[in-house]
Amino acid sequence: MTPAFEALQKELKRLPGVGFRSAERMAIHLLLEKPEAAKRLSDAILSASERVRSCSTCGNVCEEERCSICEDVRREESGSLCVVEHVSDLMAIEKSGAYRGRYHVLHGKLSPINGVGPESLNLSGIAKRVKDEGVTEVILALPNDVEGEATCHYLTELVESDSVEVSRIGFGLPSGASVLYADSGTLKSALDARKRY
Repeated sequence: MTPAFEALQKELKRLPGVGFRSAERMAIHLLLEKPEAAKRLSDAILSASERVRSCSTCGNVCEEERCSICEDVRREESGSLCVVEHVSDLMAIEKSGAYRGRYHVLHGKLSPINGVGPESLNLSGIAKRVKDEGVTEVILALPNDVEGEATCHYLTELVESDSVEVSRIGFGLPSGASVLYADSGTLKSALDARKRY
């Protein structure tokens, strides 16, 4: 391998979910099989890094001061604010079409063991948003793990009041999954989140 190839492979490997072999295949594809694709990718990355920023209101990605979701006044009608860990979580919920309200992206979750405290997250404006935007429900769409639970507890203490209800998304079996293959934590969550049929 050449030093330039190895440098590209090393940078590709830093991407989430990309291992050594995947990075190697991508580098070969970009440099040897589709060299014009490498130029387009390079231009797109450079353009996005110069233009894309974090929404000043919710933390979503945007090219202006505020994202299109925060600019959409129809989103305010729901009275709800969905709190997510990452922008990718917001995108997944949007793609589902199941929620049409406002969001707040934390860009992480509390993890004292890893040195992630409240000051490391996008928490500074959430209590003000709840008050100023007339939010009546805060939906916590955070991971079902120890750090997610700690973050949910912290947020509940921060925003819950007589006029603001805090709820958590349900966890359980995905569509088409068998009870036989589910772990005990998933089964407990599924049973706890059950609904009348």
